[in-house]
Amino acid sequence: MKKLNCKLIVSDFDGTLANSRNEVPDEVIKAINSYISDGGIFAVCTGRILPSILPRVRALGLKGLVIACQGSAIADIQTGKLLRDVCFTNAQTAEICAALEELESNVQVYNNDGFYSNLPEGEKHLDLYESIVGVQARHVNKPLSEFVAGCSERFNKVAALCRAEDQEQLYSELLKRFGNKYDVTCSAKVLVEISPYGETKGRALEFLAQHYGVKISETCAVGDNLNDLSMIETAGYGVAVGNAAKGLLERAKFVTITNDEGALARVISDFGYIQND
Repeated sequence: MKKLNCKLIVSDFDGTLANSRNEVPDEVIKAINSYISDGGIFAVCTGRILPSILPRVRALGLKGLVIACQGSAIADIQTGKLLRDVCFTNAQTAEICAALEELESNVQVYNNDGFYSNLPEGEKHLDLYESIVGVQARHVNKPLSEFVAGCSERFNKVAALCRAEDQEQLYSELLKRFGNKYDVTCSAKVLVEISPYGETKGRALEFLAQHYGVKISETCAVGDNLNDLSMIETAGYGVAVGNAAKGLLERAKFVTITNDEGALARVISDFGYIQND
């Protein structure tokens, strides 16, 4: 059994653990299993909602905890039981939805049961998004800002699908409006997302480290986009994959190969174990 350097490795899913075909390569699965066999703890931390990520991590054979919704939801993989579930108030969700509607953007609102979208059923971008996340949107016959203001459900996240060339402008506008009130970030080239203030992947990493009794200095976090920045800056070893967004590449202390080259297998090899000279 090899001696561990990092006792806890936490990875983003899309663009990091999964390759550009939305698959987890066999070499990565093998590396994760070997690391766990040697006593390491491996966890996924994603912007996806629980109904989207739970089937994926279960298919990988992972156990323990999974972090969803940018850190605001943490659940046991086997049972689905929630250990953490931080939501907006209905008034906050309605405020964010109204701002997106004012900006003539589409709106998605998410919780641990699924998501609602104001894009029409069958819309091509929504269809593609649904095929990637593996969850079908729900629809209502009124603006989502009105619906969420009066419904009994609570929501962990609000997002907008956008064209890649429009992302920076939408992100900047929402950051200007809500940056001191909520967490505004990007998790893919076509998504801008808003979460409860302070409920970041970095905070979720701290929760996991405390839960498992691991020092932060003995943790490693890996990601590809701006929503991963907080956990990469929090971890003892923060690593950006080679295909990461420019903003993450510029601020990560370490950069590895791309997700299509098996980045997680390399990270486990380079940071998971004490290197022999």
